[in-house]
Amino acid sequence: MHGSVVVASVASPRAVNALAKRAEKDASSAASARRRASSRRSRVVPRVVAPSMPDQKGVAKKNNREPSEDVIALIRSSSAVAFDVDSTVCVDEGIDELAAFLGKGDEVAAMTAAAMGGGVSFRDALEARLQVMQPTRASVDAFVKNNPPKLSPGIPELFASLRGANKTVYLVSGGFRQMIAPVAAALDVPPENVFANNILFNDDGSYASFDPTEFTSKAGGKAEAVKHVKASKGHEVMAMVGDGATDLESRAPGGADVFIGYGGAQVRKAVEEGADWFVKDFTRFREVVDDA
Repeated sequence: MHGSVVVASVASPRAVNALAKRAEKDASSAASARRRASSRRSRVVPRVVAPSMPDQKGVAKKNNREPSEDVIALIRSSSAVAFDVDSTVCVDEGIDELAAFLGKGDEVAAMTAAAMGGGVSFRDALEARLQVMQPTRASVDAFVKNNPPKLSPGIPELFASLRGANKTVYLVSGGFRQMIAPVAAALDVPPENVFANNILFNDDGSYASFDPTEFTSKAGGKAEAVKHVKASKGHEVMAMVGDGATDLESRAPGGADVFIGYGGAQVRKAVEEGADWFVKDFTRFREVVDDA
């Protein structure tokens, strides 16, 4: 038993092993490829190649680097804006940073890459990585104490502008509440406006599981969280800001009315092309809010 802790249904050993084996296979394949490449280089005479011109076919399908009149109107008429946290509000990825702090950085990174290959559910992949990390209450507290939030440039000013325009700000993240709480506090976002995963601990502080009732503990969870906020809080128009495909998913019927893709930390092609407006810093976004 785990005392008073409600324990989520954990990923099956088969799912954990599948991720681990896939990561090992990927690492082995990469090593073989490097050996073959090294062998070829030893036989090939180097040659100078003139730089090629950029392929214009690679340009984004739509010009979304400047906001359209419709996008500006939606931002200004919105009563709420939801932000992803990792690589958006903050410059880093929380789970990767925690894994590195616990000495499991490379292993968790390999499992993340393997999970992105498909065949494993979002929830099983999250649980598998947590099983490898085995974060304790003490280790998470130590991580938070030694790693203050690294906010993206312009975020504090943007949040101040949004509050000045009477817009409610939410944080919607696949990261963990324990690590997002200091971010929310630094930006004056109340706890009830934070939607994120929650690590569960046993009474002795050891790792138990994660809360399966959180919106973002499953695939499509960010979109569901935004829909819930919009419906339950009465926001007629709502915006979403983020760097990932799961953030882009929130731009759905009943969800965000406008999606601003952020590429200041990571540029993801699907987001760059699919966003209503794509930015690499928050300067112009703040101007749109301030000039309303």
